[in-house]
Amino acid sequence: MQTPDWAALSDDALMEQRISRLGLDLAQSPLQPLIAQLYEELTQKGLFFHPPCHVGDEWFVPVAVPVIFVPFFLLHERLRDLERKIILEVEGEKPEAFMRLIRHEAGHAYAYAYQLFRKRKWQRTFGRSSSEETPSFYRPRPYSRSYVVHLDDWYAQSHPDEDFAETFAVWLTPGLDWRKRYAGWKALQKLEYVDELMGSLVGKMPVHMPEYRVADHDCLGVKLKTYYARKRKAYEHSFPDFYDNDLRRLFDGSKESATNLAASQYLKRHRSQLTNAVCQWTNENRYRVNQLMLRLIDRCEQLNLHITAYDPRQNLQVSAYVTTLVMNHLFTGKFQRRR
Repeated sequence: MQTPDWAALSDDALMEQRISRLGLDLAQSPLQPLIAQLYEELTQKGLFFHPPCHVGDEWFVPVAVPVIFVPFFLLHERLRDLERKIILEVEGEKPEAFMRLIRHEAGHAYAYAYQLFRKRKWQRTFGRSSSEETPSFYRPRPYSRSYVVHLDDWYAQSHPDEDFAETFAVWLTPGLDWRKRYAGWKALQKLEYVDELMGSLVGKMPVHMPEYRVADHDCLGVKLKTYYARKRKAYEHSFPDFYDNDLRRLFDGSKESATNLAASQYLKRHRSQLTNAVCQWTNENRYRVNQLMLRLIDRCEQLNLHITAYDPRQNLQVSAYVTTLVMNHLFTGKFQRRR
C-alpha cells in the first residue's frame, strides 16, 4: 500500500485535512483480511449474508440498515498514532479487539437484514427493540448471569439490541465453547436460542436490504480538528466540580511537611501509573480518566495542597478515590462520589 502524502504532515497540518479527502480505501487497507475473516466465520456457520463494510467515524450499524461502518483511524498507522495521542487509546487497534467489535456489529446487521427483532421469541428472549439509540449511561449488574460478557462495561445489559448483538458475537467466536463457558448461566438460554435462530437462516438470503448512500451515514466531510473537538467534548461533558474536602483529606500535609512536595506535583509524577491502574480495573476510556487526573491536578494547585510524606498507601488511597469517581461515572454518567 503506497504511503499517502498526508502521512508525512505534522499533527497541526494533518488536523486541517478533511477526513473524506484522505483517500481511505477499506478494500486496500490492512483491515481487509480481518473483514475477510468475519465473512469466513459466517460462511463456516452456513450463513450467506456478508454485511457490507464502509469507512465511518466510529463503529456502528445505522438503524434499519444492515451495513457495518468501521472507524477511519484504523485504516492507517499515521491516523492511529494521532488517535492515540489525542484520545490515548485506539478502539479496535489489535486484531483480537477488532474481531470482537466487528462480530458485535455483524449481530446488529443480521438483526436488520433478517428482521429478527420482529419475532415474538426474539422479543421474549431479549426484550422489545426500538428505534431509540443505546443509552450513553446505564446501570449494569456486574455479577448478573443473565447476559453474556463480550465487550467491556457489561454492554449486553444496556439495550435489548445490544444484548442480542453481544450474544451473537459470543456464538460466532471461533474456538469458544460457549456451552461450557456459560454453563449454569441464564445467558446460556439466549445462546441456545441464537444457535437455533441462526440455524434457521442457513442458506437463506436477507429479507431486508434497503438501498442506502454511504454519504448519508459516514460523517467524514469534516476536518480532523473538528472531529476531535467533537470527540473530546463528548468525553468531557460529564465532568463536575471537584470535592475540595475529599482532596484535603487525601493531601493533608503543609508546606512545612517533611517532603515539602505539592500534591499537584505528586499527581503529575504518578499520573501515568494511576491512570493505568484505574483503567485496568474499570475498563473506562483512558482519555476520560486522564482528563479527570488533569483536573484533579489543577484543583490541587488551586487549593495549594501538599503531601505529608512519601507513603505507599498514598497511591492506594488516590487510586481508590479515582476508581470510585470512575465507577460512579459508569453507573450515573457523572464523576461523583456518593455521600
